[in-house]
Amino acid sequence: MFAARQASQSVFGAVQRRTFSATASNATKVAVLGAAGGIGQPLSLLLKLNPRVTELALYDIKGAPGVAADISHINTKSTVKGYEPSGAGIKECLTGAEIVLIPAGVPRKPGMTRDDLFNTNASIVRDLAKAAADACPEANILVIANPVNSTVPITAEVFKSKGVYNPKRLFGVTTLDVVRASRFISQLKSTDPATENITVVGGHSGATIVPLLSQAGYTLEGAERDEYIKRVQFGGDEVVQAKGGAGSATLSMAMAGARFAESLLKAAQGQSGVVEPTYVDSPLYKDQGVTYFASQVELGPNGVEKIHPVGDMSEFEQGLLDVCLKDLKSNIEKGEKWVKENMGN
Repeated sequence: MFAARQASQSVFGAVQRRTFSATASNATKVAVLGAAGGIGQPLSLLLKLNPRVTELALYDIKGAPGVAADISHINTKSTVKGYEPSGAGIKECLTGAEIVLIPAGVPRKPGMTRDDLFNTNASIVRDLAKAAADACPEANILVIANPVNSTVPITAEVFKSKGVYNPKRLFGVTTLDVVRASRFISQLKSTDPATENITVVGGHSGATIVPLLSQAGYTLEGAERDEYIKRVQFGGDEVVQAKGGAGSATLSMAMAGARFAESLLKAAQGQSGVVEPTYVDSPLYKDQGVTYFASQVELGPNGVEKIHPVGDMSEFEQGLLDVCLKDLKSNIEKGEKWVKENMGN
């Protein structure tokens, strides 16, 4: 039994080292808003395993103290505390946070699009953004709550209304699109998925997700290409259906959120050349009225350091991008219009 336990600990340690490669050099507080939910719980677990995180603050309308108590037993150095709306609540949770992740919101159900979630999740994100703008206006804000194409503009408008908007500190987490695109091409080409890194640009729903296979040297044709594109763009539907309506893409999304947070922490702690795909306030297509766009972004101590251009693409990919830009413009305008009409007190 002792040998088995040793082996288990060895495997755990190897996974931890492979996922999070360095120890923390500074005190770093990370807050998760929606920590008791389907994404929030595994995301909080992964953040507890990250040695770059020294303080983990978990908030939800209920259940966060329980999640905090549970993962606080994990043998890593970070401290964990859970918060609910009563008492000190969200203000204490957010004060001093360097990174705030927002997975809060209702999940998709069979037949629902991300847009169907809009009104409920828009209100949730608006209120959480207000709290963050008041308590930690200089934090990096990572929006996971769908529809990201609209919730990121909503968050930006809230920060603007309070005079603390910094476009370099606001991110829509689109990492899962890259994870899926890379995994799915590895299945078709029988390659190691860990070595694939397919560039994905645009937004974070349906036709706004544009994988650029040509930049990785791959060419798919006909039905195989169409099925691949559909699977990348609507991979979330695959999970919702497989779970029979009991959930959505929570575990893979948690992994993607943790990966993006790790990249931001690396950059904040001095590592250069950290590049991740993310949906940000971008100049790339502003001349077409698309003010937010996901592309490769170089990260640094101040958040966004450099927004990379999309680069060369095939004629087919250009067609996908044209559709993306039209839909994305509409999604952004919808978010901005909603928040201006529903800013509240």
